[in-house]
Amino acid sequence: MKKFNIRKVLDGLTAASSSSSSATAQPGTPRENDVVQETLQSEHFQLCKTVRHGFPYQPSSMAYDPVQKILAVGTQTGALRLFGRAGVECYCQHESGAAVIQLQFLINEGALVSALADDSIHLWNLRQKIPAILHSLKFNRERITYCHLPFQSKWLYIGTERGNIHIVNVESFTLSGYVIMWNKAIELSTKTHPGPVVHISDNPMDEGKLLIGFECGVVVLWDLKSKKADYRYNYDEAIHSVAWHHEGKQFVCSHSDGTLTTWNIRAPAKPAQIITPHGKQPKDGKKPEPCKPILKVEYKTTRAGDPFMVLSGGLSYDTVGRRACLTVMHGKSTAVLEMDYPIVDFITLCETPYPNDFQEPYAVVVLLEKDLVVIDLGQIGYPIFESPYPLSIHESPVTCCEYFADCPSELIPALYSVGSRQKRQGYSKKEWPISGGNWGQGTQTYPEIIITGHADGSIKFWDASALMLQVLYKLKTAKVFERARGKEEKPSTDIVDEDPFAIQTLFWCPESRMLCVAGVSAHVIIYRFSKQEATTEVVQLLEVRMQCEFSEVDSPDPGGEQTPTLPTSAASSSPQEAEPPNQLTAGVNSSEGSRDNIPCLQVRSSPLKQSPGYQVELVVQLVWVSGEPPQQITSLAVNSSFGLVVFGNSNGLAVVDYVQKTLLLNLGTWELYSPSDPCQRQLRSPRKPRQPSGGFCDSNDGSNNSEDRCKSPTSGSTSPCNSDDERKQNFIEKVKLKSRRFSKTVANDFAKMSRKISSSGEQKPDLEDRSRRGSPWLCKWPAGSMKNGKLAARMTQKLNVHRTKSDPHRYGKDNAFTRSRSSSVTSIDRESREAISSFYFCESFPRKSGSLASPCLLVGTTQGSVTVVALSLQPGGDQKLQQPLSFASCGTLVQLKGGILTMALLDAAGTLLPPSCEAWYDPNASDEEKEKEKTRRRRPATPPSSQEGQDSQFAVLCSDKQAKVVAMPSQTSIYKHNITETSFVLRADVVQMTGAYCIACFCANGHIMTLSLPSLRPLLDFNYLPLTDMRIARTFCFSNLGQALYMTSPTEIQRITYSQETCDNLQEMLSELFTPVETPEAPNRGFFKGLFGGGAQSLDREDLFGETAAGKASRSLAQHIPGPGSMEGMKGAASGVVGDLARARVALDERGQKLGELEERTAAMMASAESFSKHAHNMMVKYKDKKWYQL
Repeated sequence: MKKFNIRKVLDGLTAASSSSSSATAQPGTPRENDVVQETLQSEHFQLCKTVRHGFPYQPSSMAYDPVQKILAVGTQTGALRLFGRAGVECYCQHESGAAVIQLQFLINEGALVSALADDSIHLWNLRQKIPAILHSLKFNRERITYCHLPFQSKWLYIGTERGNIHIVNVESFTLSGYVIMWNKAIELSTKTHPGPVVHISDNPMDEGKLLIGFECGVVVLWDLKSKKADYRYNYDEAIHSVAWHHEGKQFVCSHSDGTLTTWNIRAPAKPAQIITPHGKQPKDGKKPEPCKPILKVEYKTTRAGDPFMVLSGGLSYDTVGRRACLTVMHGKSTAVLEMDYPIVDFITLCETPYPNDFQEPYAVVVLLEKDLVVIDLGQIGYPIFESPYPLSIHESPVTCCEYFADCPSELIPALYSVGSRQKRQGYSKKEWPISGGNWGQGTQTYPEIIITGHADGSIKFWDASALMLQVLYKLKTAKVFERARGKEEKPSTDIVDEDPFAIQTLFWCPESRMLCVAGVSAHVIIYRFSKQEATTEVVQLLEVRMQCEFSEVDSPDPGGEQTPTLPTSAASSSPQEAEPPNQLTAGVNSSEGSRDNIPCLQVRSSPLKQSPGYQVELVVQLVWVSGEPPQQITSLAVNSSFGLVVFGNSNGLAVVDYVQKTLLLNLGTWELYSPSDPCQRQLRSPRKPRQPSGGFCDSNDGSNNSEDRCKSPTSGSTSPCNSDDERKQNFIEKVKLKSRRFSKTVANDFAKMSRKISSSGEQKPDLEDRSRRGSPWLCKWPAGSMKNGKLAARMTQKLNVHRTKSDPHRYGKDNAFTRSRSSSVTSIDRESREAISSFYFCESFPRKSGSLASPCLLVGTTQGSVTVVALSLQPGGDQKLQQPLSFASCGTLVQLKGGILTMALLDAAGTLLPPSCEAWYDPNASDEEKEKEKTRRRRPATPPSSQEGQDSQFAVLCSDKQAKVVAMPSQTSIYKHNITETSFVLRADVVQMTGAYCIACFCANGHIMTLSLPSLRPLLDFNYLPLTDMRIARTFCFSNLGQALYMTSPTEIQRITYSQETCDNLQEMLSELFTPVETPEAPNRGFFKGLFGGGAQSLDREDLFGETAAGKASRSLAQHIPGPGSMEGMKGAASGVVGDLARARVALDERGQKLGELEERTAAMMASAESFSKHAHNMMVKYKDKKWYQL
């Protein structure tokens, strides 16, 4: 474990850090002995993709392995998705990104051939958990249109746009010299080109006969051995597909006029049968009216009954607007199955992989543009199978995502128990037929939940544990509102043209199970979780009026009384419309006047039956203000311990007590900067209604009329004789009298404010103007109306703020964020207005150098300001319902560059201090069970204390430009890190990693970064994915333990990890696609068929297509590209019938070659030895009798 201090940070980053990514110490840097132990290091982080869930985006092709029971789907973006049993999924991508036009399995070989629109074919090895390309072949001169790989063959037929057919060896991925040219296939008398090859297949009973279909309508039966055409079949209409009868004597063609032609192979003159499945048969015997093209047909036989003929398309042209259909013809019955989306492809699943046996079809897999459907052919009515895959993510477009890793273990069973009751009925009773592969053996055991919000207002909870994804529960928020039956009934108050119920943002508390969602129609819905069914007679509604309208008022008359200016309708200025802000008013929406005080959606008035699960607690709606629509909600937070929900937008923020169904605070964004209490709301328990008592806004004679309650505290008293100084002094005295309702820090703040007022030497108009800005806008709120012990169904709390022009010195050094407070706000200014961007409930020190922590709300804005709002709350259950609640703005805590994204609080040891929350209880439980739960409800966290002069907390603040750590309660910025200068952060979260915490950031330039806490050391900076779609920015989210996700396409979720440990264990965690399975035995030929030669005829394709017989192909025709795993993958993929033979042949060749080389080397050595012996003997003879001096 390594100790970390700021000096080491500076020493390590001086040379390596750039100006855009630096950590600097601020004034107040901790001393050498004030260190925080940090365990996270760079080696704990690594980024990689894990799994992809959802429906393949823009599918284009499909294939099925009937032995391995694996389904493959190709897309228009070059992606491959492979599916097995539930939880077995795999994703891989072609580098070129070209559309996948066709897929072919090497059945039971663990390999797959893909043909792309860029005229390349690829061999994938599926025997490894992450499939890899073994070989690639790129055609240079011809366009690929169709591929066919016979069962248990290594020779792949490739048809081209020119009408030629080439043959490829899938083991070596080399072209054969054998080529079928189009001009030899068709009749010599034909003067026109037959068009591209649209079909290739071999005769099920004779492998030497190849059936070739050309687009023009010509079908050729080609004899591979004799290299000539045996028969040619001509039809006037273009061909789309061809299907064989298993006996090899007949085949069926589908045509562009909606007809099916059946041909006997020995009778090419005319079709044996012509039918138009969806055509109207004229009575006079004429030809039926043409229909739409039949895009595909499959002909499958059964032993015990009539054959099945399955086809797509072929509907009559007069069925305009009818959805796509799949037609199943079985005997004399014809079933037309309507689909929700257009059909891309379909495959009939059969019991045997052999084409020369009875097929025995049992299901049809239908690939639609946005769905995958499997139809059961074995049951009456052809029901569909219930899909185990998470393919319904895009059932409605995803608008937001949240990811919760390592959440409470009881959540998933609870959500599953209520979600299981929502399942549809009428599914097939059989098991899902695509059942190949095996699950991974990962060590990830913690529960994970993903929540997705959708455009139709629905919310889905997903179990994402162990790299799987399964829907748990679906919540429909639109049930709360009335639905318009037609366009003419669409309310004129909608602020969005489509999807008025779409989810904008959501907040979920896993411990208390409280759920709060905000929609695009400026509405907030609070839900509680219950295991019991309930019926809500009247949906509780709270309407909130939030506006940012400021009247330009000249310097006030010190001797006169001023009343707030309230917005009125444009149609009338009658006094009745200028009502007090706390009075319930009806909305105005007439054709003569502007819309005012009306919400965008209408809450249903009829009783709402709520099933077990999430049930509506309260609906909050923002209303139109003087013809201006409400601004959409930008941030949201819930604190279950105090029963509060807070939400904000570009106008300000509002705090709602969802227990009492009461609006507590409605505050403009600019009012947060006041150093004093922004507003006091005197709340009363709805069970004990009391008369409103005197407050700050009481008049001198103690009256409590509505007009006095709504005045600014500095706007003067009811007596015109009082001077300005007397009014101020009276106000200060009232503050002191009422200060017992606030905490000590709030009272001290009022005392400081009074000293500033009394010590000021400015002129009276400026003084009063300045005091009007710096003082809080105070108001008391009476208790909600009661009827039979229940709240009224509709409550409207409105706050109309009257302010003078803004003072450029009001913010002090933050005056860069001052803007005109004119009532005539332009559209550009409205867009650039400072909005609330983040909330965080915590137990901290609201005042600088305070000694006791108290409940606080941190508020972050889009201009980088973080302000603290102190909450004077009594979290002890029933006490909260009886005692008033108050809020005090404690001013700006810190200023950052860019908008605030996330905030968190750490203790002195660097451990996250989560907001206090209550334990879950069932709101519909019996009274006895509720009494038991009261002992553990709303138990606040123990507030930490701070010794004088010492900081005990760290506030972590991250904006879209930089991150800061502020020591509390001294409010000293001790660490700062500039995350980016040229880009901006889209998402930032404080997450847990290996027992410690860090900040995870995703930038618009594609970088994913992590920073240590609290020192903000850079731990990871990986250039992962540039922002190419706003969908990624809207859905990207981090979670604990190194997990993250985003919507990579409108239909798919991509999960990634930034944990080194997860990356190391990824291979074990991933599922296996290939499992060793024995290939079924070939069908028995029978005695008589074997005797008289009536069985299937085999063909030695090696002798026919090999280099010896066919020669070499032209090198310029195609280019061979070795794959990244060609050698290793080939060893893994080369098994089974073809693979074993190839491997044995290669081994024998290698052994023979080595033996030959050894023999050659031995012979060379013997010859060399013999030559040396002869040479030595000659030398000896030559010099035998000579003396030394004769040499």
